[in-house]
Amino acid sequence: MPWPVILAVAGAFSLALGSALQERDAVRAPGRQVARAGFLLHLLRQPRWLIGSAAVVLGASLHLIALSGAPLTTIQPLGVTGLLFAIVLSAVFNRQRVGVSQIIAGVAVMGGLVGVLLLFPHGSDTPVLPTTTALVLAGATIGAGVIVHLTAHWMNRGTRALLLALVGGAALGTTSGLARVVTANALGDWTRVIDWLTLLAVVTAVFGALLMQNAYRTGHFSAAYATLLITDPVVGVAIGAFLLGEGAPETPGAQVGALAFSGLAIAGTIALAQARHRNPEAPGGRRSSEKTIRFRPR
Repeated sequence: MPWPVILAVAGAFSLALGSALQERDAVRAPGRQVARAGFLLHLLRQPRWLIGSAAVVLGASLHLIALSGAPLTTIQPLGVTGLLFAIVLSAVFNRQRVGVSQIIAGVAVMGGLVGVLLLFPHGSDTPVLPTTTALVLAGATIGAGVIVHLTAHWMNRGTRALLLALVGGAALGTTSGLARVVTANALGDWTRVIDWLTLLAVVTAVFGALLMQNAYRTGHFSAAYATLLITDPVVGVAIGAFLLGEGAPETPGAQVGALAFSGLAIAGTIALAQARHRNPEAPGGRRSSEKTIRFRPR
């Protein structure tokens, strides 16, 4: 097995492990069901959450190293295997069994996303993104995230998990698109890192992290992680196709196939959100309710 493939699978496992560890503290953190920015400051003081974050960084680094030795069309689909790792790890941490329906839904998400990624071309030219366009892109993404964050209190937990992860994944996908421009241009001149695009990438990344931790807080970890795995690369590919000139599926067959694979991935994600398997310590969960009753003041 070539080393890039090994690194890609190891990176997918590390990302899944790190996200599952982050969820453990996200559901236990104090505050409302949809926490504000101070929520991240609380998590930064939790050793297990920091270990999870380190695992996420390691996984992302391994993925990038794997990309240096193999084509994107080979490595990117391997990263989607992290969904099955995440489902199993979440079940182990919560001492629950992995349902057959979860595995089927997870495979559907993986198959759909891999199909979409393979049908999109991947350009190799140095990308260019005007600052004004980047500001509009980041502003629209953050604006949509703020709307969902403010209205999420009135949603049921499954819907809240999907929408928070959707806008969180979009923010992280936007970060990937901005980072693609910054890193590609920095290869020839490292001073290009000091740029407005870098600042926008950092802001959208932090905002995306806040939304994702709130999505994990619902207890629907598998659905939230699946939505992240779909939205992040799809938004990144869309930015490449429509803003960076990397192209999109041109033939009618490829376009129909991309829509079909997208529908498969979306259906699998919805199935994961409706599954009964969720973290029992999330706000409103069984163990959470037991603790509330146990420590209720008289």
